[in-house]
Amino acid sequence: MTITALNRRPVYNPRPLVEIDGQRYEQLNALVLAMDMYEQEGGLCSLELRLSNIASRPEGEAGYAFEDEAEVRLGATVTVFGGDIAEPQELFRGVITALEADFPESAPPELLVLAEDALQLARMARRSEVHSDKTLADLIREVAGRLGLQSEITALDSPRSTWVQLNESDLAFLRRLLHRVDADMQVVGDTLQAAPRSEVQRNVIEMAMFHDLRSVKFIADLANQVTEVTSAGWNAPRGQRVSGRSQGVNFGPGSGRRGAQILQQSLGSRPEHIGHVSVTSDEEAQALADAVFDQRARGFVRAEGTVTGHPSVRVGSHLQLTGVSPRFENTYYVVNTHHRYDQHDGYQTDFIAESATLGEAG
Repeated sequence: MTITALNRRPVYNPRPLVEIDGQRYEQLNALVLAMDMYEQEGGLCSLELRLSNIASRPEGEAGYAFEDEAEVRLGATVTVFGGDIAEPQELFRGVITALEADFPESAPPELLVLAEDALQLARMARRSEVHSDKTLADLIREVAGRLGLQSEITALDSPRSTWVQLNESDLAFLRRLLHRVDADMQVVGDTLQAAPRSEVQRNVIEMAMFHDLRSVKFIADLANQVTEVTSAGWNAPRGQRVSGRSQGVNFGPGSGRRGAQILQQSLGSRPEHIGHVSVTSDEEAQALADAVFDQRARGFVRAEGTVTGHPSVRVGSHLQLTGVSPRFENTYYVVNTHHRYDQHDGYQTDFIAESATLGEAG
């Protein structure tokens, strides 16, 4: 589904709306000074919410707004909605883990609310465990169950194997395994979603320069590009060597010249061998080679930009960037977002996105 940017409406009035434990408090929302929400591949979104901590009383006096913990307190659930206040979209849901009180010399006191989404619990405790005869999808469902989350998993149901978690948190463990098979996970609402990168397309959003796209810079970088990736290992029970070889299978959105092609033409062949990761079957070796090549390939062209505040710009979104030079006018996959609001600049969204291809010179 292609989404038209929000500020094409006649009136676009974006302001974050906050709920605490499912309740929307008028005073709290009136005292929001700034909001920063950070999202990355591998999950675990974080929130910083800055509030003025002084409020007028009905009797005409003024006092601290949130010191009684009736609204803002450690352990409470905080939900933030973004976009037009007439049709707000959920941007963040998590638990308040820290409160920072600021008493500046020449300004009213402020309260900084810090929160993380449900994956926060998955990073808190390390464990060592051998997971026998399970798929990656099984492991994700187990972690989601411990976090009280539903799970929505695409593919990842093979191979069935033994997985070793050695002094790792559940978050670090899943991130490591997902990266190895070129997959990602995110918490959306009360659901832990996981899928191979090739299956992720959260939405498609058109962004035009000097309209929705406020600023952007690109870099096309051959430094980390390769022309081929190989991997090898040993299957001890069978006494056989195993191996994999890849020139890419999942390049993501976009069209044009790939980094490996330009590398071959300009600098020559540059193969890479993965010798530090253990593999015990040809299938596993091939999957590892594909993942490493694809991750390098997709990082060939990188876009870092700022758009009009848009709650639909999330990790996994496909951005169609137009109005820039032809070489960089392309579709990019979002890998990092920063949704921010303050009373001076309003609501804006920063993003980092990548593409495996560069347009033709001309």
